[in-house]
Amino acid sequence: MPVLSDKWITKMALENQMISPFEGKQIRADKISFGLSSFGYDARVSNEFKIFTNVNSEIVDPKNFKPSNFVTKNVSECIIPPNSFVLASTVEYFKIPKDVLVICLGKSTYARCGIIVNVTPLEPGWEGHVTLEFSNTTPLPAKIYANEGVAQFIFLRGNEKPEVTYSDRKGKYMGQTGVTLPKV
Repeated sequence: MPVLSDKWITKMALENQMISPFEGKQIRADKISFGLSSFGYDARVSNEFKIFTNVNSEIVDPKNFKPSNFVTKNVSECIIPPNSFVLASTVEYFKIPKDVLVICLGKSTYARCGIIVNVTPLEPGWEGHVTLEFSNTTPLPAKIYANEGVAQFIFLRGNEKPEVTYSDRKGKYMGQTGVTLPKV
């Protein structure tokens, strides 16, 4: 199962709209880097954040997760409360080929600050904006910057197409846009 290179990622992004919008090089300047890297793509986080709150003293239940457990903000900088988390989505829309699995890894810039990005697989045939979870593992408030790099996506080609892809089974998160809450 080879890791796919910048050449392959560029070809698929341009010819098949695998990543849109697509940035064909690393963008740094005064931002946390995003765009194409040697063997991956660093995606950006959008400006919509769902910040977890315990103001209602509810039980966190993945089978019955209530939207009232979040406060939604559209901001250029999001503050994650201590020992809490935030949901956000990528700026980029992904269309994953049917013979490829994608793994999401958090960027070390955030990890070195105690902000962890949940590792999220993008299954063969899946498409949409990726909903990401950011955990603040510190006892202090932590900041995330909208429209800057947050996670690297690594593309792995399988030895063959699976018998059933995410799109074939009509997965529950297919085609999601914006931040998508847990579904059963």
